[in-house]
Amino acid sequence: MTENLIQDTVDFVKEKLEGAEAGHDWFHIERVWKLSKKIAATENGNLEVIELSALLHDIADPKFHDGDETLALKISKEFLQSQHVSTEIIEQVLFIIKNISFKNRGEVPQNLPIELQIVQDADRLDAIGAIGIARTFNFGGFKNNLMYHPDIQPKLDMTKEEYKKSQGTTINHFYEKLLLLKDMMNTEKGKEIALERHQFMLQFLEEFDKEWNVN
Repeated sequence: MTENLIQDTVDFVKEKLEGAEAGHDWFHIERVWKLSKKIAATENGNLEVIELSALLHDIADPKFHDGDETLALKISKEFLQSQHVSTEIIEQVLFIIKNISFKNRGEVPQNLPIELQIVQDADRLDAIGAIGIARTFNFGGFKNNLMYHPDIQPKLDMTKEEYKKSQGTTINHFYEKLLLLKDMMNTEKGKEIALERHQFMLQFLEEFDKEWNVN
């Protein structure tokens, strides 16, 4: 792995995501990249695959591209080929991009490679804790969703299509996804970090409920 390849990838991603929604922008990518390297230090994985996958995993998030799940794969493949990355590495990176998402968890093969486990943990960690709370409310505002409605209950066990089309409240998203992530971590380091962030979300939700009901 060359430093030039990683730097070129960083520059490419920054340019592609300029002006992106703040929860899915370059800074999200940078945090996932850093978390991936932090977790990778405790595991035995291919660091080139891990770093490239972390940097490219949200290059074209389907949420912002009419649900198109092929665009990120196409963009990533063309970029990596332009950088003369080996076919084997490209295939591993594309596999991770294709299978990293929470909504695709029912379609993911068994015995996931450690590289995917690491980047997936990093991506999920950025969805919880203080950053996760901020990102969730930012996206809810972006979609003009209600913050909370006492008569709208969370929808658990949604299908992939239901999840993609959901217009639920921001608070319900905690119960539909974010609070589930702690128990979906793959690595020991991921589990360790997730536990602290999970507790912070529980404290936030308790305080939110008190303030909403003016207790």
